[in-house]
Amino acid sequence: MKLYNVKLLTITCEILAQKNIIEILNNHEITGYTTYEVDGNGARGIRGQGLKTEKNVKVEVIMREEKLQDVVEEISRTLFANFAIVLYVSDVGIVRTEKF
Repeated sequence: MKLYNVKLLTITCEILAQKNIIEILNNHEITGYTTYEVDGNGARGIRGQGLKTEKNVKVEVIMREEKLQDVVEEISRTLFANFAIVLYVSDVGIVRTEKF
């Protein structure tokens, strides 16, 4: 089985930023992503235990490296100042390149 190298962009953010994140992905013609609610503890304390607007979400996107830099730059430039966001990139191998 041959694996092809791509990037996994993982964004953990407060739920109020989710719409903005997805809008940025759509603006860069990235339509495939996975989101789910997460709990955790960090610099801003325990998250996900109270109101719906206090929850965190994780957005995972598998993408080719060509689009990665522009997406990360736009998220950091437009959202970091106003939202709690942790963003990281991992190398992953995929089998079906036509999906990405």
